[in-house]
This record gives sequence, C-alpha cells and structure tokens, in this order.
Amino acid sequence: MSAPQWLIVPAAGRGTRMRAACPKQYLLLDDRAVLACTLARLHEAFPEATLLLCLDAEDQWFHESMVPFARWQRLDGGDERVDSVRAGIDWLAAHAHSDDWVLIHDVARPCVTVADLHHLLETIRHDPVGGLLAAPVTDTLKRQDTHQRVEATVARQGLWRAMTPQGFRYGVLREAFEQAASEHFLMTDEASGVEQLGHAPLLVTGRSDNLKITHPEDLALVAQILRAQQDTSRLYLSDKEPGHEPI
Repeated sequence: MSAPQWLIVPAAGRGTRMRAACPKQYLLLDDRAVLACTLARLHEAFPEATLLLCLDAEDQWFHESMVPFARWQRLDGGDERVDSVRAGIDWLAAHAHSDDWVLIHDVARPCVTVADLHHLLETIRHDPVGGLLAAPVTDTLKRQDTHQRVEATVARQGLWRAMTPQGFRYGVLREAFEQAASEHFLMTDEASGVEQLGHAPLLVTGRSDNLKITHPEDLALVAQILRAQQDTSRLYLSDKEPGHEPI
C-alpha cells in the first residue's frame, strides 16, 4: 500500500457550536479524546506518513501522548480552518516536493475508515491533481427565501456531499492557496481552491458514516458509529479471508 508523504490535520478550532467546556476535539468518545481517535485512525492507515498537527498556540488540553505518529510536527493554527491548513502548506515549502501527496483531514471526523483512506489514495495516486472523499446527496434539498420559507426544491442529481480527507499534490495546493490569497477568495475546503485554478478534483465515494462532529447531539452518534465499526472489525478478524482489511 502506497502512502501519502504528508498529513495535515487542522485542530485549532474552538467549536463554539458544541457549547462545551473545551474545544470539540478534546471531548471524550468512550474515555478517549476526539483528536486521539482521529489520529489513531489515520495512523492505522498511513503509519509512515509525516503528520502536521495545527493547534491553537494557547491550547491547554493537548498532550503528546495523543499522537501515535513517529514523525510529526506541531504548528500554530489560525482562527479559521483555512488558516490552519495554510500554516501546514507554508511549513511544507521547505520540506515537500511539488508532486508529493498531501492529505488534509478534519480532526472532527474520527469515523473515517481505514478502507476509505486506502481507497482514496489508490484512486487519486496516478491523477495529476487529486480528489476528495464524498458521498452522493440522498436527502431532498430545499432552497429558502428571505423569510425561511421554501423557495424551491433543488434537484439533487449530480450533487455530492464533500468530506475529508482531501488529497492533492503539494504544488497544486500551494498554487491554490497563493491564488486564493491574492484574489481574496475564501476557501471553504481545499477542493474549492483547486477548482478556482480550473482543475476538476476527483470525487471518490466514501462511506456515509464519515460524520463531522459539529453539534452536541453528534458526539453520541459518532461514539455509536465507532463502536459499531469496531464490532464489524472484530467479525472480520475472527473470520478473516484473503483481501479483507480492517474498517
């Protein structure tokens, strides 16, 4: 299995929508911090990668024991996710080659599976640009008017829900961030910046349980998903056949 050379995990956010006593990346999932769960899943898939962990400069909850990677670097993140990722891109200027693969993953997505991580990299590895995990939209979508009433029903055909990781060549990412800064374009994710360059990132189908913890009710749901994934992995290990890998 090939591996990305670099992983960037932006984890400087305060998660105010969670209304919690600490940032959401330090809330507990069965006695383990969200951050630790996410990094453990990434390490299981790509143990040889170098991790760039972007934290708040005044973070008082982080402990190095949460990081399983042998090669990693702590960086000061910014107020917004894009600022933290930019810190990683800037640091890589002195360390990465233009064609190196860089995967960026939200710290609040601990449910991403090893299988999906491997599938993403194997799908994009020969692509000149890169791509992202995503899932086709299955809900009916409504557009609101100024009074929060339904203005129209939006056709969902061809619409996808963007997830992470998102993986791109370092040179492409660097160019995307430089152009976004010069044009004052707000990148909502890395793919949006790459799109601004005129590229079309690959959409790689991922599991719908790759949820992002955003609201208080998400924490219990994510904990349940992780337990279900662990139970499924145990079934595979107890009745293992060639070609099977952990979830």
